[in-house]
Amino acid sequence: MNTYAAVLLWAIPAFFVLVLIEIAYGHFTKNQTYTFMDTLASLSSGMTNVIKDVLGLAFILISYPFILKHLGLFTLESSIPVYVAAFICIDFASYWVHRLNHKVNIFWNQHVIHHSSEEFNLACALRQSISNLIGFGAIFLIPAALLGVPAKVIMTLAPLHLFAQFWYHTQHIGKLGFLEYILVTPSQHRVHHAINSIYIDKNLAAIFCVWDRLFGTFQEELDSEPPVYGTLKASKSWNPIWINFQHFWQLTQDAWYAKKGIDKLKIWFMPTGWRPADVEERFPILPRPVEQTTKYTPHYTLQWKIIALFHFVSLTLLLLFFLGNFSELTTVFRLNFGIVLFCSIFGFTGLMDFHRWAPTVEIVRGLFGILFIFLPQCEFIHSQYPLFYAGYITYFVATTLIGLWSRTKAINRSLAL
Repeated sequence: MNTYAAVLLWAIPAFFVLVLIEIAYGHFTKNQTYTFMDTLASLSSGMTNVIKDVLGLAFILISYPFILKHLGLFTLESSIPVYVAAFICIDFASYWVHRLNHKVNIFWNQHVIHHSSEEFNLACALRQSISNLIGFGAIFLIPAALLGVPAKVIMTLAPLHLFAQFWYHTQHIGKLGFLEYILVTPSQHRVHHAINSIYIDKNLAAIFCVWDRLFGTFQEELDSEPPVYGTLKASKSWNPIWINFQHFWQLTQDAWYAKKGIDKLKIWFMPTGWRPADVEERFPILPRPVEQTTKYTPHYTLQWKIIALFHFVSLTLLLLFFLGNFSELTTVFRLNFGIVLFCSIFGFTGLMDFHRWAPTVEIVRGLFGILFIFLPQCEFIHSQYPLFYAGYITYFVATTLIGLWSRTKAINRSLAL
């Protein structure tokens, strides 16, 4: 995890710079594909995924080393051909995990966050899951295990394979000629993120589009059918933690209200979107019409935008400190600081959704954030990182004050109504 944290310390600023370049390009070409809060929500989602990954918050049901030990037919040494074969195997596994995520109700929950943006840009590539808490994807790496690909090769290539999927989340690159027959391109991935009926569950490959063409899930982007982005049931939220578990909550509610015992169990493993007939009748959910152009866009004054940006920049700096000093931090501090960051992202994005409970949560979050830094486990912060210590306290004092201010604004709105 120390190595991964060090890599992310460089990768995150690089991703942010590329996002800023795309925003600037969209501005100067008068073809802007970003909106303010959607962008912050996407980047905040990426932060939650980073925190979850570096803390190792997942239970591995079956690991690649286990499969390699029991199924490996050969013993290979690291070499260029082995790395090439391993990359192809990872891409093959990624296709089937991705297809499973799209096709089964319970697995859709761990992928819906990636499709939740109603925009399509580099920032939405960072909408990665924190709800994939049970690791089973190694089962699709059996071909690599049979070949005897070393585990260290898989672990080295896996994050590179993920990072390589970043570039094609853009609307500014058209079709790429012969590359459309080899690689996943922006055009193909625009199709994947669209909710048009002809595009649903298409183009599931990560790097090589051959899997889609081979297994019948390929669809070309059509000039006559401009992609409409998002999900059929719009998330209507900027809160990445809520979006991650929104579908799970819907499944839980449907299972609770289902009259038949078999339906209570079956709903989790049926095709995505399936609901018991009696529940569908009592609590209908109308899918978002493709022709509907209205997006989730609450009105924000300049004050609210400044507050949102203040929270995002502050939390980004806290995260970079976390990653930059990860190897020197105790396990207990890592876990608790990770919880502080999770709660902070939940709190400020909840405030941006204008939930009535959000100002109170922000006040409490600010006070507990201040309390945390005075715990014995944090004593080293004051002596070793005085600048961070001052910035940390300033942020959480400001959070408390913003909560009090927003609570007053909420009361005033209620009185006006």
